[in-house]
Amino acid sequence: MAGKKQFDMDTALDAAMIQFWRVGYADTSLDDLSRATGLNRSSIYSSLGDKDTLFLRCLNLYVARYGEKYDAALSCAASDPVAALRAFFDVTLKRIADPELPDGCLIAQSAMAIPVLSPNVAAHTKQALGFQRRRLRAALKAGRLTDQDAESFAVHAAAVNQSLAIMSRTGTSPAELLAIVSVTVDALSRALHP
Repeated sequence: MAGKKQFDMDTALDAAMIQFWRVGYADTSLDDLSRATGLNRSSIYSSLGDKDTLFLRCLNLYVARYGEKYDAALSCAASDPVAALRAFFDVTLKRIADPELPDGCLIAQSAMAIPVLSPNVAAHTKQALGFQRRRLRAALKAGRLTDQDAESFAVHAAAVNQSLAIMSRTGTSPAELLAIVSVTVDALSRALHP
């Protein structure tokens, strides 16, 4: 249609996700989103929704994008849970090392901002955190851990994973992050092979 600006929805959502990821929900203004996406305020509202709606769409995009990678990494858990857990952490370490992406994790950053998020956004953030723990628990249970051990390791591994994201923002070196991962992977190996 003549005179109407066209844009790619996926590109705009990705740009908004990076903006929220880089500075957080509370510190991202509509002007920031406009600059990031190249859309004016009215186009953001009409095409992407208000700030909460757009943030939820970005969080869903992030969860889907990295969830697929985590699922693929954990797919060998039934035959080799230690390798699966290492592969799970490799997804995080590769994301952290990618110079094209902001440091940290959109979910971890959002979880730290729960006190200033709307109830709906806060609930969605907690749900995203829960997905990761449940994903780990199912994989570890498939790897022949008892229910209790699978739950304990899942909680621990999810906490370590989120701490990697937070520590990457403070400038912790890749070698130090890998050392943190190794402690968790070694603990699982010892639990499986006492």
